[in-house]
Amino acid sequence: MSLPMKDRFDLPEGVIYLDGNSLGPLPKGVTERVVEAMTAEWGANLIKGWNVNGWMAQPMRVGDQVGRIIGAAPGSVVMGDTLSLKVYQTLSAALQMRPDRKVVISDNGNFPTDLYMAEGLIRHLDAGHELRVVAPEEVAGAINEDVAAVMITQVDYRTGRVHDMDKITAKAHGAGAVMIWDLAHSAGAIPVDMAASNAEFAVGCTYKYLNGGPGAPAFIYVRPDVADTIDPALAGWLGHDAPFAFERSYRPAGGVERMRVGTPPVLQLTALEEAMTVWDDVDMNDLRTASVRLSEVFIAEVEARCPNLHLASPRDPALRGSQVSFHFEHGYAAMQALIARDVIGDFRAPDIMRFGFTPLYLDEGDVIRAAEILEDIITNRLWDRPEYLARQRVT
Repeated sequence: MSLPMKDRFDLPEGVIYLDGNSLGPLPKGVTERVVEAMTAEWGANLIKGWNVNGWMAQPMRVGDQVGRIIGAAPGSVVMGDTLSLKVYQTLSAALQMRPDRKVVISDNGNFPTDLYMAEGLIRHLDAGHELRVVAPEEVAGAINEDVAAVMITQVDYRTGRVHDMDKITAKAHGAGAVMIWDLAHSAGAIPVDMAASNAEFAVGCTYKYLNGGPGAPAFIYVRPDVADTIDPALAGWLGHDAPFAFERSYRPAGGVERMRVGTPPVLQLTALEEAMTVWDDVDMNDLRTASVRLSEVFIAEVEARCPNLHLASPRDPALRGSQVSFHFEHGYAAMQALIARDVIGDFRAPDIMRFGFTPLYLDEGDVIRAAEILEDIITNRLWDRPEYLARQRVT
C-alpha cells in the first residue's frame, strides 16, 4: 500500500477535502457498481434478486468487511438501519443484561443522538433508570457497582479527543457493567481491536471514514459469547430465526443476526460494499501514522499563520483521532469562506472549526495549501461578508 491513493476517489478538481470525518468522498467504481445493481440485478431479476444476487445475505457479508477494520471476529458484525437505532438496540440489551442496576454512564463529549436515544429509552422504560453524563476525563472515576452500562463514543466528534478503549472497558467490567462503544469517528480513522477490548457492544456509521455515501447503513457489533443471550427490544422480521416461516410470534435468529430489524437497503449496501474494497490494501497502523503526520503539519502551520485560532483538540496526537479542531469566535463564517475557496471542512457550535485528515486522499501539500488559504481568510477578514454570516441548515 502506498498513501495517498488519490486515484481511487472521484474528488472535484482543485478541492482540498478536509471533511471526510463527516461525509467521505465517492470512491471510484461505486457509481458503476450501483448502476449495475439497479439494471442487471433489480432491473433484470426483479424480486429474484434476493436469491440470485444474494441481497438477503448482504448485511452479514458487508458486516465482515467492516469487522476487519474494527478488529471484530467474522460473523460478529451486521449492517442495517441507522446509528441511532443501533444505539437504542445495544443500550436496551445492556440494561436487560443488568436488571438490578439503574445507571447509564456517558460523557458530555458524546454525540447528542446517543444521549437522546438513551433519554428516550429510559423515559419509556419508566423503571427508575438514570443517565449520568460526566466530563470525558471523569468517565473512569464515575463507574461503580450501581452502573448497568457505560456508553461512550471513542472519538469526540467536536475535539477529536480519544478515550482509552481498553482501560475504560476494563474499568466497566471490573465494576460489573456492560460496555458499549460508538465508533462513528473511529472506524476507518484509527486502529480498533474490538475482540481484544472484550467490550460487549459497538456501533457505528459508514458514511464518514468508510466512504459509504450519504445515508449509508450503520453497523452493530456484538461479542460472540453474549449474542445468543440477547432478547432484542426491536424484534424485527429480519431478526427472526426463520423470517419466511411467517410465524405468529418472534423467535430470535442466532448470533448477531438477531440484531437485524428491517429490510436491507440494498442499493446503499451495494455502494458501501464496493467502497469497502478500497480498504483491501490498507494497513490501519500505516494509515494512523500518516494521519498523525498530516495533522501535526496542519496544527503547526495554522498556529504559525493564524494566532487568533486556538487549538481545541488534544495537543498530544496519541490522544487525538483523525481530526483537528480550532476555536474561533467567527468560526462559522470563516468556514464558509474556506469552503468558497474549495477547502472543505465544517463547523460545530458554538465556535469550533473542524478539519478531518484522511491519508487515503490527502497529502502534505494539500494540508499546507489549506493553511495558506485559511491564513488569507483570517488575516484579511475575508469571512466578514453577508453570504458567509448567514447560517445554513447544515453546518
